[in-house]
Amino acid sequence: MKVGFIGVGNMGGPMCRNIIRNTNHEVIVFDLSPDAVKTCTDLGASASPSVADLAGRCDVVITSLPLPRVVEDVTLGTGGIAENAKPGTTYIDLSTNSPATAKKVAAGMAAKGIHMLEAPVSGGTSRATDGTIVIMVGGDAAVFEQNLPLLKSFSGEVIHLGDIGFGSTAKLINNMLAFCNAAAAAEALMIGKRSGIDLKKLDAVIRNASGMSSAYGNMENKTLAGDFKPTFALDLAHKDLRLALEMADELGVPGMIGPQVMNLMRMARGMGLGSSDSASVVRVYETALGEDIRA
Repeated sequence: MKVGFIGVGNMGGPMCRNIIRNTNHEVIVFDLSPDAVKTCTDLGASASPSVADLAGRCDVVITSLPLPRVVEDVTLGTGGIAENAKPGTTYIDLSTNSPATAKKVAAGMAAKGIHMLEAPVSGGTSRATDGTIVIMVGGDAAVFEQNLPLLKSFSGEVIHLGDIGFGSTAKLINNMLAFCNAAAAAEALMIGKRSGIDLKKLDAVIRNASGMSSAYGNMENKTLAGDFKPTFALDLAHKDLRLALEMADELGVPGMIGPQVMNLMRMARGMGLGSSDSASVVRVYETALGEDIRA
């Protein structure tokens, strides 16, 4: 089978390389970055000169893209997947979208005889690299079962949630929880710092008690090391939380916590931290109080 992969950057690249390593499929890649393409071709993939060329050659086309508008352009725009893929092709989108965007793209694909699965992922670059990411899938059950071996080739857990839209719903809810946990962790670490408690001993308590979460662990690791190189950029986290809050508004759910975290992200982005790791929201506290937690 020929598998096309569009978007082989920080997240897409590791996932694509796991497909190359773990299957016998012919993998064809496209990305705007020549270096990103090379990391995949070095393992045996071939490169395509355009989205249109890749879509027309492949049985399955996968995308991993940063923004909903980019997904729409690559899928439904001129020279895009819908315009060039053969009827019967399966399209799998690993990007984070709103449910409405996923449904719009699915309708455009269906009009061309193309099957679609929305399959956003969670776990960050480390779990994309080691093949343990979680994939949340929305789409037809038969199409899901047909493509399950491919999805399992680069993940640790694959969950079918129902129709198109529910994959995006699950992803946005999960990310909202993670970002809220991270913001609470940042605040907690600053309280600990100002109290004078030994932060390493406090960390030992939290990691073995009820306050522990993966978001706390990431925040503590990043903050105490002073290392905010992006594993998940703040700009992307801001986008995901905005989509989650828009969904909450559409469903009439009052926001008590999420909007406050959004404001914290806005402040961090206003400080020029958008391209830093999402854990850099802790620097809002450090800047406001004139005190580094790790100092």
